[in-house]
Amino acid sequence: QVQLVESGGGLVQAGGSLRLSCAASGRTFSSYHMGWFRQAPGKEREFVATISWGGTATIYAESVKGRFTISRDNAKNTVYLQMNSLKPEDTAVYYCAARPRTTGWGREETRFGSWGQGTQVSVSS
Repeated sequence: QVQLVESGGGLVQAGGSLRLSCAASGRTFSSYHMGWFRQAPGKEREFVATISWGGTATIYAESVKGRFTISRDNAKNTVYLQMNSLKPEDTAVYYCAARPRTTGWGREETRFGSWGQGTQVSVSS
């Protein structure tokens, strides 16, 4: 498995921006599609975005499309989530996850086998 560590969370006002980072170690980073998920208080964890192993394909949840951008740097073993125009409803713990290329491509949470510890994002109104 790959080990994942998120950073970059914090408190921001509505309309502001944050960039989350997720550093990977332990296995070949380019062997994995990468994703971001989030869990708000009292709610189930939900999909946010995913990026293919080579960075050529992405999928976004409708709720973040046009505001968030996922990217990766395979030379740095890092995946990013640039979050713009943040809303209070974006408040959640954000998790980075890795999905082996051998399991196919998509947004299914159950296919992501490695998870980070999460980073808190809080958006005030």
